[in-house]
Amino acid sequence: MSWGAAGWGLRRLARWWRRRSLRTRLTVIAATAIAVSVFVAFQVAIELLDSELRDAAEDQLRADSRVLAADAERAGLAQVQLPPYPGSGRLVRVILPDGSIRTPAGQPALPPVSEQAGRVVQGGLADLMESNDSDEDGYLVYTLRAGGGAVQVARVADDSPINQFGLGMLLIGLLCVAGGALVGRTVARTGLAPIDRLTAAAVRVAHTRDLDADIPDEGGGEIRRLIQSINDMLAALRDSRRAQRLLAEDAAHELKTPLTSLRLNVELLIRLDRRGTLDAVLSADSRTRLLNDLGAQVAELSTLATELTDLARGDVTDESTEVLDLADVVVAAATRARSRVPDIEIALDLTSVWVSGRPAALQRAVLNLIDNAGKWSPADQPVQVRLLAEGASAVLEVDDAGPGIDAADVPRVFDRFYRADSARALPGSGLGLSIVQRVVDAHGGRVTVARSARGGALLRVGLPAAASPARIARHAAGEDSAVR
Repeated sequence: MSWGAAGWGLRRLARWWRRRSLRTRLTVIAATAIAVSVFVAFQVAIELLDSELRDAAEDQLRADSRVLAADAERAGLAQVQLPPYPGSGRLVRVILPDGSIRTPAGQPALPPVSEQAGRVVQGGLADLMESNDSDEDGYLVYTLRAGGGAVQVARVADDSPINQFGLGMLLIGLLCVAGGALVGRTVARTGLAPIDRLTAAAVRVAHTRDLDADIPDEGGGEIRRLIQSINDMLAALRDSRRAQRLLAEDAAHELKTPLTSLRLNVELLIRLDRRGTLDAVLSADSRTRLLNDLGAQVAELSTLATELTDLARGDVTDESTEVLDLADVVVAAATRARSRVPDIEIALDLTSVWVSGRPAALQRAVLNLIDNAGKWSPADQPVQVRLLAEGASAVLEVDDAGPGIDAADVPRVFDRFYRADSARALPGSGLGLSIVQRVVDAHGGRVTVARSARGGALLRVGLPAAASPARIARHAAGEDSAVR
């Protein structure tokens, strides 16, 4: 078989193995392990049995040879009595000094005297144990010097005990393999029963979409940890689905008001235009106010859609994390806030503090904080934005000179779509501060709300500070110099 054909066969076997179930694999592994163990035990037992039988046969041949040699020493090799062959058992042969041989009457012929056995006859060796397996019947022959010649006692090599033992071991091995496969199957079925229940539960969840039923905690070790992990996953999926449902309900509620107002205004314009009374009913000032209202409503819908998208995405983003100066992020957010609301006044008091984060997400959070403060600050009072370092944290403070946040509203100020009664008349969706909290939490920080010294709201964001790139470079250079 060529190497290519062998490789193809191995790949085919590997594909077959991968398609088998875990239960089948465990059964095959158990049966194979037992088969290998039985085969090794069989080989060892055969070798030990063969060695024991051979040793016993050799000892018997030596004993018989010594008896025959003693008789030959007394009577002489030519006169020693050789009883007729009884039809079974040992075979004897006397070798005279001249090389001639004597054998009992009726005894089968033995193999010719070997060269080594001839050396025993000539006195070159005292004795010799030989085995001859070249003929149809193998012989074990022992040659012992005696009376100027030698005597030989031989025995036909009998493999029947070993063959019988091997057959018995084969039958036992087959029974062991079958029993091992059965035991392996049973153990696999018992051990994988929790996995089967987990699979059934997962299939049930996939078909029914029911995430409320936890899987019973049973077993121990890895199975128990797996069940707990799946229950934790189901709990997370329940929370996610609940959050999605609340988001959809809240979004539908918040979208209803601006859409209704926009639809009514558009229907009014269409009705008046169809009647041809648009110019007569609406003055230029009224049309301007109506168009401004339409523009504001469209802008509100656009902002709401953007915030809903940001909130629904959660932490799913392609933006990579990098070490950045938070002061640059605050400046960029303040610039965007001024471009969106030209009348807003922002006072910046910034210290360079480095953090590790996603620039666009952090800028969005800072922009939401400034927008929120800008809605409450009086026209003659700026929004104050401060950035400073406190220990291992970067602290951003945004405060306004507005009426502040009522104590009853503080616990819910970061809830999605929550708007205090005093904020109902102001533009906004109630999502800005919720997005701020999500971004800050994702960066390992914390956001709090309090009353500022000017009487308004003070929103405080704390983020873990990071070493600046220049400091990291200096540290690396110092380590390199120390190594050198």
